[in-house]
Amino acid sequence: MTARLNLADLTIEVDRKPIKHLHLGVYPPDGRVRVAAPERMTMDAVRLFAISKLPWIKRQRQKLLAQAREAPREYLERESHYVWGRRYLLNIVEADGRPSVELKHRKLQLRVRAEVEQARYGEILDEWYRASLRAAVEPLLYKWEPLLNVKVKRLFVQRMRTKWGSCNSEAKHVRLNTELAKKPPECLEYILVHELVHLRFRTHGPRFVAMMDAVLPQWRDLREMLNQLPLTDAAKIGK
Repeated sequence: MTARLNLADLTIEVDRKPIKHLHLGVYPPDGRVRVAAPERMTMDAVRLFAISKLPWIKRQRQKLLAQAREAPREYLERESHYVWGRRYLLNIVEADGRPSVELKHRKLQLRVRAEVEQARYGEILDEWYRASLRAAVEPLLYKWEPLLNVKVKRLFVQRMRTKWGSCNSEAKHVRLNTELAKKPPECLEYILVHELVHLRFRTHGPRFVAMMDAVLPQWRDLREMLNQLPLTDAAKIGK
């Protein structure tokens, strides 16, 4: 159940969930603020928590609104696209056969039939990004699952509007945002480790932070780097 809390000129979404602790996040593109709160917590208690975090909320919203944003893609020849943090120019080649995408030098080559409508180009590239991300995650899972003593039962790679990743600690499911295939590889590793640690500790409490510090000491730097990159629809990790 979602409620709304008004503080001066700020509206905060409050989602009731079966959790023990409050979780606060500020999300793009317009600085939407959301609090996940335990089901039995009173709205007055949520209000006091939000008031105590107002300086942090305002700083995050200012940073978010000032952050660079990627221009909407039109899928035109020599348009800029990013793959694993590097810039490539789109090269559209008309050819028979199934659509395909390939990196050639500094070009992102999209091969399509002449009759394929331009509106389909984005779908073809999205599917390629999704497959690329899934392929990149497999060796990372092989590396990190035994180190963290966890096992992912299902991995989902999909477009996510408000998160880089999420997990279901009970079902052992992890979801990753397809947009991570456009960011530097170390950002993907950070988000994956973040979600795998959540399979052990559901909240960002002391045990979660201690494990992140132990296994990925540079995780705060990686989080900052990811959050400073140009935004699309993906979001920051909340507080």
